[in-house]
Amino acid sequence: MAKLHVELVTAEGRVLSAEADFVRAPGSAGELGILPRHIPLMTPLRTGEVLVRNEGREEFLFVAGGFLEVLPDKVVILADAAERAEDIDESRAEEARRRAQKLLEERGPESPESAAAAAALERALFRIRVAELRKRRRQPPPPTAP
Repeated sequence: MAKLHVELVTAEGRVLSAEADFVRAPGSAGELGILPRHIPLMTPLRTGEVLVRNEGREEFLFVAGGFLEVLPDKVVILADAAERAEDIDESRAEEARRRAQKLLEERGPESPESAAAAAALERALFRIRVAELRKRRRQPPPPTAP
């Protein structure tokens, strides 16, 4: 069966290098489901979760911004920020969520800081969601890429 090679890279380095049967990513116009032999495309990424499925095993990752390139046998994600689900510090993400919500409540939607606080809140919520998805699946962490 055909496979996709998936690379997820940030400025800090490679987050993931793996084979996949299916990839789901948050494109700018909505969720993208990618199978082997997908038509080539390039799109900006929204903040959200990436799912990489290979032979029934699922890996969840958090991404914040960047670009997604799809080729018939390869998916390349160049993300502004990314984390594997098992690397997410939930207490830190929860604290970031509380700070962002508090700032939005105190300053209101019209303040200059509101856009940055809303973006921080979105990132924190998705980080928490990705970590929870992994816990619900109760799968052992995947092997780390070299």
